[in-house]
Amino acid sequence: MSLELNKRVVGFLQVNAEEMFTARDIANWIFENYPTECEQKKANSKSIVTNSDLLQQIVAEISSNRPRLQREYEELKTTDERPRQYYWTTKSDEAEIEEADDLSLLSRSISGESVLNENELYIRLSEYLYYRHNVFSKRVDDKKSSNKRGKKGNKWRYPDLVGMEDLTKELDHEIKTVMKESGEKRRKLWSFEVKKLLNRSNVREAYFQAVSNSSWANYGYLAAFRIDDSAMEELRVLCSLHGIGFVQLDFEDPSESRIQIPARENADVDWATCNRIAKENRDFMHFVKLVREFHQTGDPRPQEWDFRVHSEGD
Repeated sequence: MSLELNKRVVGFLQVNAEEMFTARDIANWIFENYPTECEQKKANSKSIVTNSDLLQQIVAEISSNRPRLQREYEELKTTDERPRQYYWTTKSDEAEIEEADDLSLLSRSISGESVLNENELYIRLSEYLYYRHNVFSKRVDDKKSSNKRGKKGNKWRYPDLVGMEDLTKELDHEIKTVMKESGEKRRKLWSFEVKKLLNRSNVREAYFQAVSNSSWANYGYLAAFRIDDSAMEELRVLCSLHGIGFVQLDFEDPSESRIQIPARENADVDWATCNRIAKENRDFMHFVKLVREFHQTGDPRPQEWDFRVHSEGD
């Protein structure tokens, strides 16, 4: 009796439409629901000895069959994160983007019934940046801008998050003093455009938003909590051409976020652009003031940034 693996995968995802599963989740379900066929598959193979071997083989076959299944069924979609998530949806790419913009839907799909507000999403990115890259970050709210462009105009002008990387953190006081007095670079500036979901519908617009909003910084990044395979392919091409990198964010555990595609470094900050943005947005002006104070004192003043660094006794 054949396991008919592809049929089982498609059937499982169809029944559980809009939910996400790893290849191992699907393999476990197949193992539990088709024991006779699984035993036959194990008996027919010389390399599969244990149930653990069998599960691993099913996982591997699901993964290797994925491209063909996606060509056959446009409703079968996967994310690019690791482990890859499989899901079945009849929604258009545009509808998925609209739904992802509803923060309550995003939070329920990822973490059960908990609902997080928008600020907490940026706090998760800020946490990752501090602990993994020693970057102090600040939210830039385009609603605090004095210009009259409106929401659609502002989205091409202001990044969602900006940051300062302290290059002196692990250095001795004397070395820091020498760097200050000699004019050596003691910081790098980062800029981020943040999206909940990237797919074929919005990846190019989101990327060029990041290009427009972040070209002033030493490092510019597009960051997302979820990205479809189809969007990732496009993103790799765009990143190689324009130098803006990509951060894959982990909603549940920020420490597991990672830079998928490193940004190309700009040696110098575009201060003319910074000046224009600072004049129009008080969040960005506050960011510039913190950078200035760091240059004057050598103290990044962690308490002034969005992510609060707590001592062990807190």
